[in-house]
Amino acid sequence: MKEISCPIVDAHAHIFPVKIAEKATKAIGAFYDIPMQNPQGLAEQLAEVGAKAGICRFLVCSSATVPAQVGSINDFIHEACLRYPQFIGLGTLHPFMDDVDAEIDRIVELGLHGVKLHPDFQKFYIDDEKAIAMYRRLAQRHLPVLFHTGDARYEYSAPTRLRRVLDEVDGFVAIGAHFGGYNRWEEARKVLRHPNVYYDTSSSLFALPPDEAADILRDYGADRCMFGTDFPMWEPKGELERFMAMPLTQAEREQVFYKTFCKLFGVDADKLKD
Repeated sequence: MKEISCPIVDAHAHIFPVKIAEKATKAIGAFYDIPMQNPQGLAEQLAEVGAKAGICRFLVCSSATVPAQVGSINDFIHEACLRYPQFIGLGTLHPFMDDVDAEIDRIVELGLHGVKLHPDFQKFYIDDEKAIAMYRRLAQRHLPVLFHTGDARYEYSAPTRLRRVLDEVDGFVAIGAHFGGYNRWEEARKVLRHPNVYYDTSSSLFALPPDEAADILRDYGADRCMFGTDFPMWEPKGELERFMAMPLTQAEREQVFYKTFCKLFGVDADKLKD
């Protein structure tokens, strides 16, 4: 692999509490029929394997499959970020939970930087009216949402549904994971180029030839894209090797590795090596 001479941020990583980590990781692997490369998805594992790969910051998250899980997951992510200063946390929500407004307030109070949603796991359509009401509140608080997007088996997270949200909710900022649409990349390329949407590379580079992945990235613009591993699905080192196989310029790599992330989340790039 070519030498990487700039800071690297992993903009898509999952962590789980010790008591459920192995069960949660196995369930995700079974859902996608992909063997998980990290069997537990623990915070300490991410910190260790990520550091060995040269990653200096991690955007960490975990999705609530049912409304009752939201509060405890947000507490867990907050506590993990206190233990690991290299972690930057996203909270979670569920459009069918009680008192969304109060939990959004709490997400802000906990110092979390946005929200992660996985409509396929949470079983709601991205453009459900209750979800749209939730996005309006998030837009008012300037909280971006990282969406799992795409999956040919389901319509919950279809890129076309996310586009409807972007057109309807003023000021709402979304991150379309997996290049905007896991195994629905062509659909995403047609509908998801929008000034308020960003993208990450997670769980895409294993399936896309390097030239095609580079074409997608350039379609969106390097200034809209971020590097992500989807830990514990993949090993950070392996995902970096896949990323570096793409025929990108050094300027494009630096943009995707850290500059887009810093701009979106207001992180001082000069402090990334601290």
